[in-house]
Amino acid sequence: MTYRVTFVCTGNICRSPMAEHVLRGRLGREGLGARVEVDSSGTGGWHVGDPADHRTVRVLRRHGYTSAHRARRFRQEWFDSYDLILAMDTGHLRQLRQLARGPQDAAKLRLLRSYDPAAGTRLDVPDPYYGGDAEFEQVLDLVEAAMPRLIRDIRTALAEEPEDPDEADDSLDEDAELDADAEVDVDVEVDGGSLRC
Repeated sequence: MTYRVTFVCTGNICRSPMAEHVLRGRLGREGLGARVEVDSSGTGGWHVGDPADHRTVRVLRRHGYTSAHRARRFRQEWFDSYDLILAMDTGHLRQLRQLARGPQDAAKLRLLRSYDPAAGTRLDVPDPYYGGDAEFEQVLDLVEAAMPRLIRDIRTALAEEPEDPDEADDSLDEDAELDADAEVDVDVEVDGGSLRC
């Protein structure tokens, strides 16, 4: 099964696309890229269809990450599509909780920096939009600091996923075929002796 993660910030051009590309890159290095889908969106629709901010792109490329992106606005029905929804700050988390239709939706919400053991009570990734490269580099540092525990939890979730019934059926069929092809020894009595066939 595929595990689905999305990051949410304000306009989906700075923080959340940066986190998206960092996690995707790290998962690829860990051999999990084929099992986890990662994307991002924003709480507002001002930048829908736009690429990531040029400073986000520059910082990502400088550190060896991909950067292709088109901004989207998070929709309430998307709760059904994700296993984990990561807010970049407490304001985004509050807005997402208001969109949640019940406990099942709300249980999918977390702050990204809650995965950073050094964060303490400073759980917001600050908005770098009105800053320069230094502020965008700081966002990258904070995002990267959360990756080890986030990926550990994703690994755990993947290990706990129930086995696909179709895969289980295929396995049973293969076992049955192996049993059918297996060599069988039969002892047959012939005039006081035995014949193996």
